[in-house]
Amino acid sequence: QVQLVESGGGSVQAGGSLRLSCSRYSYSGDLCMGWFRQASGKEREGVAATYSGGLGTYYADSVKGRFTISQDNVKNTVYLKMNSLKPEDTAMYYCAARWGPCGVWYPDRVNYWGQGTQVTVSS
Repeated sequence: QVQLVESGGGSVQAGGSLRLSCSRYSYSGDLCMGWFRQASGKEREGVAATYSGGLGTYYADSVKGRFTISQDNVKNTVYLKMNSLKPEDTAMYYCAARWGPCGVWYPDRVNYWGQGTQVTVSS
């Protein structure tokens, strides 16, 4: 069982920045790890993902050029740096992990979820 523990998030004004962190426990092998978000009344959508064994990263079109996902394989931690935040980025952000390379980053492909952390961007 892989445990995901998130930190970061909070409230920021439009144009500001935040960084989310997600640390995994109980497994140190290769995983695809990343983030989903779910705004009120909307479906959960993939934001970004990266595979600990390399093979590139995934970004949703809506965050390309603004968000950066990175990983520290020694700390087993993935980071999501969010710049130029917009009110439409407001959502609950969930760390997620799945076995193997990332492939298609859909919620139904996820094996493990974090507890979620709220990001609120005010205009």
